[in-house]
Amino acid sequence: MTERDSGDGPVPAPGAVADTAEESARPGAPGGAEAAELARLLRRSGTGDEAAFAALYDRTARTVYGLAVRVTRAPELAAEVVQEVYLMAWQQAARFDPERGTVLAWLCTLAHRRSVDRIRQVQRERDREHHYESRQGRVPADETWQGVEQAMETQEVRAGLAALTPVQREAVSLAYYEGCTHREVAARLEVPLGTAKARIRDGLTSLRTALGVGR
Repeated sequence: MTERDSGDGPVPAPGAVADTAEESARPGAPGGAEAAELARLLRRSGTGDEAAFAALYDRTARTVYGLAVRVTRAPELAAEVVQEVYLMAWQQAARFDPERGTVLAWLCTLAHRRSVDRIRQVQRERDREHHYESRQGRVPADETWQGVEQAMETQEVRAGLAALTPVQREAVSLAYYEGCTHREVAARLEVPLGTAKARIRDGLTSLRTALGVGR
């Protein structure tokens, strides 16, 4: 994933970014003065100079964000990457070694690494969600609810709800008294879809136990 095509063209690998930045830092190169100024700002940032850090951000953030958005292909993820990169830059400014490369090359390398990490994290989350949904598909929560409804009067079911935890009771009530879908329950409770499904499933299991269904 160090180099792949996007809508804006191929994404540069960290080495390619560094090479370009190093070229601009050579004496007499057009960007040499700018590279020296960025190094100066980073050194001052390492002493806790917030104004210098703000100036460094203003001069480099557009480039760093551009690289992040080209790798992640998602503006919201790129924005998170940029925040992480500059937090790292602030924390590590005092340890930066200008002999090993330019500030811009360093920032872009951090951005590239964090972007790849974010892509992998998102993919892992999607895989977990898919795995969860595939498992839930084998034993639908509705079957549990049907067993409860068929065995108990509404008044008894409401009494059984009191035995649930507050989060379970809220999720079950939204799903079966208000007719919300799992996604609607997740939106109403402002929780991930998998969390909403787990609360409904666990709530129904506890409800069956409380009412003695299936014993």
